[in-house]
Amino acid sequence: MVRYAGFVAAAEGVVALVVAVVLVVRALSGADQHIVNGYGTAGWFAVMGAAVLAAGWGLITGRRWGRGIAIFANLLLVPVAWYIVAAHQPVYAVALGGVAIAVLVLLFSPPALRWASGAQD
Repeated sequence: MVRYAGFVAAAEGVVALVVAVVLVVRALSGADQHIVNGYGTAGWFAVMGAAVLAAGWGLITGRRWGRGIAIFANLLLVPVAWYIVAAHQPVYAVALGGVAIAVLVLLFSPPALRWASGAQD
């Protein structure tokens, strides 16, 4: 269970890093920076993406510290999915919300809780 959640969290981190690169390329190509600063947003996505990627790697390799970061990131993604529904993009909202909830279910499953508590050591 935990490793599966780790693979998904690592994929989420990679997606965030790709978004950061896209935002930098977009800003460098001359996109309007008056409404949203592409560089600042890219920096935020890079930091968060690296943290979530590290958390996923931690879960995959059996390190308990990755669980907290992955839970926090996916708890933040649930309201983002709700915001996407409000933006009239239900397909993206269901995809994002489904992935976030799936990771949370995996990380709060009984085997994952036993692993996190150290009961399997």
